Amino acid sequence: MVLRVFLSLATVLSAQDAAVLNQAYGALRANEYDAAIARFEQAIRQAPTNASIRKDLAYAYLKTGTTEAARDQFAAAVRLEPGDYHTALEYAFLCYETRQRVEARRIFDRVRRSGDEASRATAEQAFENVDRPLREGIARWTRALEADPNDFSSHFELAQLAEERDELDLAATHYERAWRLRPELRNLLLDMGRTAQARGKPELGMAALLAASRGAEPRTAEEARALMPARYPYVYEFRAALELDPGNVELRRELAYLLLAMGKMDEAEQEFKTVTQEAPRDLLSAAQLGFLRLNRRDLAGAMPLFEQVLKGDDEELADRVRSALKLPQTLKRRSETPKRKISIEAKALAGRSYEKGYMKDALKYLLVANEIDPVDFDVMLKLGWTNNILKNDKEAVRWFSLARKSPDPIIAAEADRAWKNLRRDHSAVRASAWILPFYSSRWHDLFSYGQFKTDFRLGKLPLRPYLSTRFIGDTRRTTGEAVPQYLSESALIFGAGVATNTYKGLMAWGEAGTAVSYLGGRRDVGGAIPDYRGGVAFAKGFGRLLGSETGGAFFETNDDGVFVSRFDNDFLFYTQNRIGYTIAPLEGLRGFQVQFYWNQNLTADVRSQYWANFYETGPGLRFRFRAMPPSLSFTVNFLRGVYLRKEFAPEPAFTDLRLGFWYAIVH
Repeated sequence: MVLRVFLSLATVLSAQDAAVLNQAYGALRANEYDAAIARFEQAIRQAPTNASIRKDLAYAYLKTGTTEAARDQFAAAVRLEPGDYHTALEYAFLCYETRQRVEARRIFDRVRRSGDEASRATAEQAFENVDRPLREGIARWTRALEADPNDFSSHFELAQLAEERDELDLAATHYERAWRLRPELRNLLLDMGRTAQARGKPELGMAALLAASRGAEPRTAEEARALMPARYPYVYEFRAALELDPGNVELRRELAYLLLAMGKMDEAEQEFKTVTQEAPRDLLSAAQLGFLRLNRRDLAGAMPLFEQVLKGDDEELADRVRSALKLPQTLKRRSETPKRKISIEAKALAGRSYEKGYMKDALKYLLVANEIDPVDFDVMLKLGWTNNILKNDKEAVRWFSLARKSPDPIIAAEADRAWKNLRRDHSAVRASAWILPFYSSRWHDLFSYGQFKTDFRLGKLPLRPYLSTRFIGDTRRTTGEAVPQYLSESALIFGAGVATNTYKGLMAWGEAGTAVSYLGGRRDVGGAIPDYRGGVAFAKGFGRLLGSETGGAFFETNDDGVFVSRFDNDFLFYTQNRIGYTIAPLEGLRGFQVQFYWNQNLTADVRSQYWANFYETGPGLRFRFRAMPPSLSFTVNFLRGVYLRKEFAPEPAFTDLRLGFWYAIVH
């Protein structure tokens, strides 16, 4: 019966897909391209791995002149069907047309080497048309440099042509030489970082990109940040960037504040001293250096810096100095200042508060700036992040949603990503799934547990009703004895329930449903029986958890109390605890990260059944790679266990090697 239900559901979905595609092709025949595009996009959401639909959508985009969107769909189709050389050529030509000439050359090169006869001929001619000007240009600029080795234009032009031709070592050499000749052109640092990453030299690339992201014009800085890891840079990365770009005052100032936040006062003071020497008008750094000297009772060293600040035009900063020196305050009232100046001052104060962790102050200043200039999308984005850090997620969602409308594509893209991530927790309907398969050497069996759940938000109520399908099963099924002992429930459990919102790791839930056994002939239960279950769950982690960018100790606990009707209305308690050490991601191994820990697990129940009362302990490890989804990890555990109710237990103690993985997704 269950199989028939799933087959009928699959048939319905297929019919829906076909209906959407029929509408798309009908609109295409009627030259209603916008309608056709909308239907093709809907069909792709239903069947994202269907390359044919993507190609049809690409051709529809071309009808409307949306070349870049067509290119992206052809790219997806090529990834799905790399042997489709005709589509690969379409993609390559569009790459060339949209100025992605490096990718175009690569595709033409691949097709001319491995495609069918007709595709090879087309690709060969196209490749030569792209490659010949690059070869000739490289030779021409090389000759020019022989005549004048210090000609900036020759180095820069040669580097660009070499990068387009995938001669990355040559490109890197001449980007750097161009940068040394014209260090004021900060975009060259961006070029250096990009080519270093492409050459497999992430540390050099990080140094160049970090230098480009600080102190450059806004567009270059944003492009550099987009190529950097999402995490905040480490101290050694700041130092490497300063070795490359020692005159970057903004970079050095930020390093100084980072060292200050880490409690490395002596190192921070040295960096602030260098900043004030290179940028004498940097009043903020002068004041901070003065405060550091004052804190170590060097009043003679602090006073010249404070006097410089008091003579400057930053009244807010000057009043902070007066406060430290116990002098009268003279900060001007804001009402005396034009609105534009107030907005600029509010943003500056917000930035300083944000950098130092004063989030409530940052929020206050950002709201002032937004009130004065309601269409400043950068302020909206910062309001989103600040509210997010303060756990005001509903407000954060609102600000991110507004910032998504920014005309600046970088601000809009960042806001859109943040909005999507937060919206899942605040959306009216949310779908989630998890799976936990593992092998047990004790039972010589592969077990699997999983759940697919759709829950619904009811206004501001702290409860979310949900529909659930659970899977609990194994491959061996029974112990094989004369009176077989089933090793799992071997069932699909369809249910409806309600769960509270999670508060500080704690939540409660309850559901009613039907357990449908997928095994025929089970003697202990019927084919479909009522199933009622519920309980409380608590999960919390401390320290450097898996996914942290730095190593360190950690502790995790997962504690559950669960009522299950089919186990003779039993109530079971579980506590699983892990304490250990997390290794920082290994960059040379694609961000490989591993945790070593010790398990302490206890299971008990109110009916004192032997199988539900045991203690386990032993070593384990968990690992993942950075490219993997954040919720995917693999585990290896070696456990020694003892039964706490030994009168009916088949053995007093046991040893078990468990290998498995955990994966969860929320949409």
